[in-house]
Amino acid sequence: MESFPVVNMENVNGEKRATTLDIIKDACENWGFFELMNHGISPELMDKVEKLTKDHYKQCMEQRFKELVASKGLGEVETEIEDMDWESTFFLRHLPESNMSEIPDLNEDYRKTMKEFVEKLEKLAEELLDLLCENLGLEKGYLKKAFYGSRGPTFGTKVSNYPPCPRPELVKGLRAHTDAGGLILLFQDDQVSGLQLLKDGEWIDVPPMRHSIVINLGDQLEVITNGKYKSVLHRVLAQTDGNRMSIASFYNPGSDAVIYPEPALVEKEAEEKNQVYPKFVFEDYMKLYAGVKFQAKEPRFEAMKAVEHTVISTPIATA
Repeated sequence: MESFPVVNMENVNGEKRATTLDIIKDACENWGFFELMNHGISPELMDKVEKLTKDHYKQCMEQRFKELVASKGLGEVETEIEDMDWESTFFLRHLPESNMSEIPDLNEDYRKTMKEFVEKLEKLAEELLDLLCENLGLEKGYLKKAFYGSRGPTFGTKVSNYPPCPRPELVKGLRAHTDAGGLILLFQDDQVSGLQLLKDGEWIDVPPMRHSIVINLGDQLEVITNGKYKSVLHRVLAQTDGNRMSIASFYNPGSDAVIYPEPALVEKEAEEKNQVYPKFVFEDYMKLYAGVKFQAKEPRFEAMKAVEHTVISTPIATA
């Protein structure tokens, strides 16, 4: 079996650059996921983020989750639960403006540490988008501009804990879905696994590796590359023991960004067969996605095609 793609970012600038870019290219085309090592975010900072996140969960979230489980009578459940995820989460927004100061029960140290962490993730996301541009034969900066809209990208973080689950066969930690947005950067627990992606009809574990950042592609990159790169179905399995931490940061287009296939990436064949992905405003896609997140993505693209003629866009200038 092929091994999960792991990219050593230290090799991006040096004689191993071409090989490293090839690993990223193959991962984008065939996996929709890859894992970064030596990505420039210090192990000390990551350890601090992890410790503060786990402390925050224990102090502020754990009791609430237990009460929720009790209120829904999930301790005694005998049949599969289809409409709930076994996770405890909260969301932070960083761009276009941060809401971190408004989130209750985050202490000052946690806020400061998260701010430092996500600033580094934002830089990493932009560096990766430029590596994707290089692989795709696009001008440097193209994808960042494509995401820009009038106020820059949207960037936010979902902080999740997946507590131990008494009946993991009956409930998913997080049901299978593709991510709607652009580039997702995940700092996941290195002790408790659970994240899986679907490849060639099989569920494959995304290996927990210490101090790594897992990258996956969202629907918008599939659209911009006209299907050359894929957003891939993934899920989280609930586990009977261990509390799995997951900090997923979403580098997404701005709400008014117009997303469409980059003309140079649309092959003649696709055009002739009318197999070109739709053009739409990102916010409209998100409104649709909110209701159908756990369903197949293809009907979402079809639905956007139906309203496509209303979208006016200007060419993306990278100069």
